[in-house]
Amino acid sequence: MTRAMTTEAPLPTLENPDPKTLAEEVLQALKYRVGKGTNVATQYDWLTASIKVVRDRIVDHWMQATQEAYAQQEKRVYYLSLEFLIGRLMRDAFSNLGLMDNMREALSSLGVDLDIIAALEPDAALGNGGLGRLAACFMESMATVNIPAHGYGIRYANGMFRQEIHDGWQVELPET
Repeated sequence: MTRAMTTEAPLPTLENPDPKTLAEEVLQALKYRVGKGTNVATQYDWLTASIKVVRDRIVDHWMQATQEAYAQQEKRVYYLSLEFLIGRLMRDAFSNLGLMDNMREALSSLGVDLDIIAALEPDAALGNGGLGRLAACFMESMATVNIPAHGYGIRYANGMFRQEIHDGWQVELPET
């Protein structure tokens, strides 16, 4: 059985908490998940705490969607790509959840500038070319129209690499 593609999410919408609630959640994440107090937290620690807060808001929704897909015995797409060039995700997640303004205000109340910590987010090193961006676009499109999908790739120990052949065997070396 397959569900018809739709742009309407079949799941309940996520709540949009006020800035005070978000600030409290960031402080809890900073203390209990990052292990830092506000007096010693670095900008990167604030970034990590903020990412944990947005992840917590997404995970219940994600798990419910996954359970429903399995319960309805829906077909799933398994997308294999050598790279997924997804970029930075925190701002996108805040925006997609409708949290951008409230999170900006919450962080500001804690003395943290969202733009500064967002600039610290590392780009996921999962590719470097057009095919990686295309794969990411396919995954984003499937998520938008509620198609259950999983992306699979290959993670090399050295990330981007160059190869040499030694005694007939491929040897991967870090790109310099």
